[in-house]
Amino acid sequence: MNLEFSDDQKFVQQTARDFLTEQSGLEKCRAVLEGGATHDAELWKGVAEMGWLGAVVPESHGGAGLGYLELVLIAQEIGRSLAPIPFSSSVYLATEAILRAGSDDQKKSFLPRLASGELIGTFALAEGLGDFDPGQCQVSFDGSKLSGAKLPVPDAEAAGVAVVVAREGSGTSLVLVDLSGPGITRSALESFDPSRPLYRIEFDGAAAERLGEAGKGAELASAVLDRAAVLLGYEQIGGAERALDLTKQQTMGRFAFGRPVASFQALKHRMADVYCKIQIALSNGYYAAWALSEQEDEVGVAACSTRIAASDAFCLAAEEMIQMYGGVGYTWEYDCHLFYRRAKGTAHAIGTPDEWREKLVQHLEKATAA
Repeated sequence: MNLEFSDDQKFVQQTARDFLTEQSGLEKCRAVLEGGATHDAELWKGVAEMGWLGAVVPESHGGAGLGYLELVLIAQEIGRSLAPIPFSSSVYLATEAILRAGSDDQKKSFLPRLASGELIGTFALAEGLGDFDPGQCQVSFDGSKLSGAKLPVPDAEAAGVAVVVAREGSGTSLVLVDLSGPGITRSALESFDPSRPLYRIEFDGAAAERLGEAGKGAELASAVLDRAAVLLGYEQIGGAERALDLTKQQTMGRFAFGRPVASFQALKHRMADVYCKIQIALSNGYYAAWALSEQEDEVGVAACSTRIAASDAFCLAAEEMIQMYGGVGYTWEYDCHLFYRRAKGTAHAIGTPDEWREKLVQHLEKATAA
């Protein structure tokens, strides 16, 4: 197993960092959070022109035809900039679901538009508070029509298509829904991180088509979420790295007793703890990126470990950022709360860390029993 990215892959990452440094300063995230927009449209257009939305989409379907090793590095830079765009919803979830389960006609219809940014996708799984159990799914699909409600659904207002987990007969299926059609009502939910807004979607006999085999929805959704967990984990790692960098800059620039406060042992130890958490997350992330690209049967365990470690790292980095900024860390004017909101939001986006810990235990028990 080679855990070193190639020069070409590092170039992709550096290009992404340079672009986002110039085009996606933290003021972009703040503007969406304070202004109520669904996302930054100009940034979305720029990201589409860079080819990132179709990084793993085959060239025959309008994509860049790169690979998951490139995509995880792009995700890391998206997280580092706190980019206020529906990248995870559209790329990690909707596009991935269609790539894995779509028919040839569905791929030809949706993938080119998703890759170009013309169409934004989302993934509708949850139906309220608590862990989602596919066996208790209330949204129903009769083969052509969809009924019920999903919440919270990320980026649903901006999205033009949704992949929905729905009950069909005695099983569960994945369903594709055109969100611009009749029988669909979208309403905004109060979100802890308004730069990544959440919505409730009501389906009232909305036209829909099955994605993948009937009755295989739970299995397909689990596979999509595993892969999204790796990519979102890299976003979290990028956010944690940026939070630590800014915390270091702030503490190096504040003085007490004639010394930078960063030179005091108490702060050194706390920043070292954050650094160690990030390195643990990166170590798990390297394994997960390799599994995502080369070893499908190891993605489950790798996704769980990365998701847990990355969530822990980002949350700790954001919490310590507020503390070490001192009194100003709690104010609206400083950017600490942007990182704190994003850390907490991403930690719960596709299941809480505790849910992923339980999934990891199940994977390990299954492997031991075998």
